[in-house]
Parts: sequence; structure tokens; C-alpha cells
Amino acid sequence: MAKVTFNTDLCKGCGLCINACPKQILKFMDEINLKGHHPANIAEPEKCIGCAFCATMCPDCVITVEK
Repeated sequence: MAKVTFNTDLCKGCGLCINACPKQILKFMDEINLKGHHPANIAEPEKCIGCAFCATMCPDCVITVEK
């Protein structure tokens, strides 16, 4: 199973990763980060297939995918 981690303090909430996820398991968090944005995070980690499309699309490189 893949492990996806987000550095939510650096996420600007652009949503590119959410749109790129083929399983649609990424969501915006309710909390606001240090930059004043609602960061993205993985809502259902058990459904992640480790494709890393989210990390590829992230312009700020805040996503790490480990297989």
C-alpha cells in the first residue's frame, strides 16, 4: 500500500492534486494552514493506488508518495 504525505503548512490550496487523482480520494481540509489556505489532504488513504499523479501536479512539491 502506498503512503501519501502532504506538507499542509506549505499547501496553497490550488486543487490541482485533487483534480489529478483518479480515485478522487483527496479533499480540502476544513482547517486553515499558516498561509491562510484550506490545504488538500488524503481523505481515504486505504484507497490510494500510489500513482503519484497528485505529487506530479503539485506546483509547490508538498506531496510525497512512498510505495
